[in-house]
Amino acid sequence: MFKHILVPLDGSTLAESALPAAASLASTLKVAVTLFHVIEQNAPEAVHKDRHLRQANEAEAYLQAVAQKSFDPDVKVNWHVHTAEVKDVAGSIVAHAEELGPDLIVMCAHGRSGMRDVLFGSIAQQVIARGGATVLLIRPDESHQAGSFRLKKLLLPLDDKSVHDDVFPCARALATAYEAEIAMLTVIPTFGTLTGEQAATSSLLPGTASALLDIEEETASEHLQTHVDELKEEGLLASAAVARGDPATEIVGAGERWKADLLLLATHRKAGMDAFWARSVAPNIARKTKLPLLLLPLK
Repeated sequence: MFKHILVPLDGSTLAESALPAAASLASTLKVAVTLFHVIEQNAPEAVHKDRHLRQANEAEAYLQAVAQKSFDPDVKVNWHVHTAEVKDVAGSIVAHAEELGPDLIVMCAHGRSGMRDVLFGSIAQQVIARGGATVLLIRPDESHQAGSFRLKKLLLPLDDKSVHDDVFPCARALATAYEAEIAMLTVIPTFGTLTGEQAATSSLLPGTASALLDIEEETASEHLQTHVDELKEEGLLASAAVARGDPATEIVGAGERWKADLLLLATHRKAGMDAFWARSVAPNIARKTKLPLLLLPLK
């Protein structure tokens, strides 16, 4: 489980939306936190309508104030300012993540298109592609104010072939620490929502394709029930469902209907972000969901 949390901050209230999650996780899991700021070369005077921190002493004073204001006294909070001006802020965060060795990076998903810009904007992308820390992306509300952070229900999408079952240790640990429910969901496409090669193949044998999808649904139900039974034996709250349709749409919809507090998605270290974005499911979820998104790099 997590032992060290890194929180990149640029001085804006928007970036500070990540602080409640970091503070909650640090207090609940009893882990250390490092607040981090990069001095940007030729930085604008304002960032997200807030004054940009362009001086090292100013940035250090800011991080120190954040540490005292946002975290419980018993949480060990350090801060670090990269004083040498850099052009590539994302690259600097990645480099310091490797140097400081956090196993969780908590950051605000901001940008013109929200979470999509952060992921394609390379900060989270570079961290995950290099096989580093797990990344928790917090999507701020329209007021850009830091809200509360709670974990009562974790949404865990699983495919029917158990590819992502390796995320269970993290889900179990969080559910145990927060006394939260693990809500699992597997989405089986309908005949009309198949894409790519699957759609081309199924069009030749529609009857066979529909029958195979029905079998996949039955297999998925059995698979999920096995997980539910195992988790309940461990004393954890667990539920599961199988949906039919477009995976991204169904997952985002389930998160809203079930009032989930966190969505866990797996990535693959060997292929970096190429594997994560190989299908449309993950980026579509990232674009559409309003939930905090925990991206777990798998071996």
